Parts: sequence; C-alpha cells; structure tokens
Amino acid sequence: MDDLLHISSREFTSRLLVGTGKYPSATLAKEAIEASGAEIITAAVRRINLAKTGVQNLQDLLPVNEYTYLPNSAGCYSAESAIRTLRLARVLSGDNLIKLEVIGDKNSLYPNMQETIQAAKILVAEDFEVMVYCNDDPVAAKELERIGCAAIMPLASPIGSGCGILNPLNIKIIIEQSQVPVIVDAGIGTASDAAIAMEMGADGVLLNTAIAKAGNPVKMAVAMKYAVQSGRLAYLSGRIKKQQFAAASSPKEGMIA
Repeated sequence: MDDLLHISSREFTSRLLVGTGKYPSATLAKEAIEASGAEIITAAVRRINLAKTGVQNLQDLLPVNEYTYLPNSAGCYSAESAIRTLRLARVLSGDNLIKLEVIGDKNSLYPNMQETIQAAKILVAEDFEVMVYCNDDPVAAKELERIGCAAIMPLASPIGSGCGILNPLNIKIIIEQSQVPVIVDAGIGTASDAAIAMEMGADGVLLNTAIAKAGNPVKMAVAMKYAVQSGRLAYLSGRIKKQQFAAASSPKEGMIA
C-alpha cells in the first residue's frame, strides 16, 4: 500500500502501533510485536533502559534500528511529573518523539485534560514532537492540535478494558475536524474494533492489552495487522450508503419475461 502514515516529518508504512507491556514473557512479546508488523512501539519510560546499559532490555529484543520507540509518561498524574519523565526520555534516547499521558483517575485511567493541556504547551515549546493521549472530547482535541501536538490520540474506552469504541460520534468528530493524525488509543478488544476505527477514518490504532492478553498473542497480532489494513482500505474505497429498503443486485433491464 502506497499510503504512508505521516507524523511530523516521519513516515511509516504500518498504521498499527503497539505497546510492550503485560506479556507473560519477553520472548512472546518479541514474537507478537514482530507478527503485528508495527513500526512504532510504546513503552513507559520507567520500564525501559533508554541508556542501553546493564542487563538485557527491550532494545536487545526489539532493536532501535528496526523500530521507532515511543516513550510515554504512563503512570504520571501531574503535568510536572509527565514533563520531567519525558525530558529524561529525550536526554537518554536523543529523540524528541514522545507520547504524553497525564492520568487523572487511578480506577478509570482517564486522562486529566487540564494537566495534559498544560504539559503539552510546555513540551511543544521545547520542540518535542508530542503525540498526546486524551479523552474523546472534540473541544479538548482541537485545543491540543492548536497547541501544536503532532498527533491526537483519543481513547476508544478505558485502557485495557477491551470495550471497543464506546463513543463513535465523538471519535468521528475528532477525526473530521483534525488536520493532524488521529490515532485511536486504548480500549480496543479485538480485530473488529480496530477495523471499525480505521473505517471511520482514523489514521491509526494503538493497542497493547488486546494482543498481550489474548489466548494466542501472536495470532491476535496478525489479526490486528490485517484488521487495520482492511479497515483503512475500506475507508479509502468509500462504503455504500445505508438505505431503508432493499436494492436488487441484478438490474431489471433485459430481464426475460
């Protein structure tokens, strides 16, 4: 497919982004992530050895010359904490592409949008390429784009819930109003959820639990890969309009009486 995902000045052939946590083993994580075809992989800064020193770490299994690492501020509950974490990531990795997360509630893991917007302003001003996790709120999403975020990442449903897209109307509004990539993030449960997101016009899907906790993570990774691809093709093709009544597949003209 000659249909690249553009994030700032970067280009990617895969529109599936995957996380690296929750797998029962590092070997299985490697196999599943490879099977997914993803080029961007996310990891919480405190979980990865960005300095590449010491014992085996993620980069040993998934080399930086094969994947784009997207360090995130998962687990941060304030703008100050998120900014500090992501500054550290840039110092250690030498890259300014990051995923901003500022969590507001420990049970739902919904983002705190006031703190998220505050952090985004500072990080963008410091020349970070900010991909930002946010609520499915079109007003907040537009504000994050206005600030200068490189990609908007509205949740489909709570992180790890597997509930799929609970508010498709808002997601659709965010997609239609955005001039930067929209990556549907969090809550994807199975391949059909990913396909629906892409059919709606999302630029990509980010998921972790749906693969890592599947009965067979490698097979689910392949399913997600093709779901994202088929959903994108369906969106580009243009679906037929829904109508109230049936429409015969065979034309009436030329029928034998």
